[in-house]
Amino acid sequence: MIQSNKLVRPSMFMGLVLMASFATQVAYAAPVIVGTCKSGVQFVTIQSAINASPSGTTINVCPGLYPEQVVINKALTLKGFASGNQGAAIITAPPGGIVQNATSLSTGDPIAAQVLVQSGTGLVTISDMTVDGNNNQISCTPDLIGIYYQNSSGTITRDAVLNEVMTNDTGCQGGLGIFVQSGGSGSSNVSITFNHIENYQKNGITGNEVGTSVTINGNTVIGQGPTTGAAENSIQIGFGATGSITSNTVSSDVWAPDTFSDPGDAAAGLLVYDAANVIISKNNVSATQFGIAVVGDGAFSADHASVTNNTVSATHIFDGIDLCNNSNTVTGNVINGSDEAAIHIDGSCGGSTGSVVKSNTINSACAGILIGANSSVSSSSPNTYYNTITLVQNNGSDACTPPPGA
Repeated sequence: MIQSNKLVRPSMFMGLVLMASFATQVAYAAPVIVGTCKSGVQFVTIQSAINASPSGTTINVCPGLYPEQVVINKALTLKGFASGNQGAAIITAPPGGIVQNATSLSTGDPIAAQVLVQSGTGLVTISDMTVDGNNNQISCTPDLIGIYYQNSSGTITRDAVLNEVMTNDTGCQGGLGIFVQSGGSGSSNVSITFNHIENYQKNGITGNEVGTSVTINGNTVIGQGPTTGAAENSIQIGFGATGSITSNTVSSDVWAPDTFSDPGDAAAGLLVYDAANVIISKNNVSATQFGIAVVGDGAFSADHASVTNNTVSATHIFDGIDLCNNSNTVTGNVINGSDEAAIHIDGSCGGSTGSVVKSNTINSACAGILIGANSSVSSSSPNTYYNTITLVQNNGSDACTPPPGA
């Protein structure tokens, strides 16, 4: 090939750049389609459709397998749809595995996200898609994430996020289904609704850091069951984030090596950590170690939680509802089968005071209400108890102590 030595004037070069940019992002009159199942402007990969489409585009994804990592850096809608008898548009790991494409806004640790949203002020909707982390080929680092909104806002709805488990499932604190995170004075406001998340290593749905607000409603989140890897949590709001957790079904969060004397690394169905004013309502939580845990022992408060009308069943080793904070409203919950306390006003964070605990129904627990060291409640009646060894234990201990012979 003969190469020209002629120099292009800057003005001419800028014109070429602008023309190229315009040519690759045009508004389409026909639908934007990934695949060939429907007529329209067709693309082979999801990423090529994103790159070529302007902000505001709806990208429709045909059923099939898409072995790619996707980066969304503009406002758009990514939507799977059914065609004929097929109905799953599945983002899978590329042949070489899932690789780093981001870093954590809080720690700087490397992250490998299957779908990474960095849209800034543009709203991004992801719906009716499956994200499958199988064959990710990650041992312990970078941190594996299915869908990651980073300083970005929008909606995640009717998606399935599966198998976010790394090959080294022996204590690596990674493997998240959906993660919303803010940092550097940025913000994220994301609605997470009606999704199915199953088989994750650390958390199913997470909203962390100041600037993050999440509305988590109507999801089904199922952990691995007993595991020797990370202590799982189905849903977590933490580290200064805000939001609500309502009408979700969560289960199977159990860290197998845990014992009664070591609650610090137990798994939880719903975990609020250093996040205040969180609403937790109408959830169904089962087969976990802590059912619902609200803990404030770090840089931010976890006070003023509203824990109402939840159903918590079969908490192994620990409490149905554990509150290590202040000034909560705990009403209308149904708590069945707590190995320790149905409701624990936990003193291990320095004391918990000012909570209203009433109109709850408790069946089968070591203690119905356990009031720990340096802790108190402003109201603890009426509650309804069945098959509960000690209805209210208030002797300054944070461990249930059944009477002799019980």
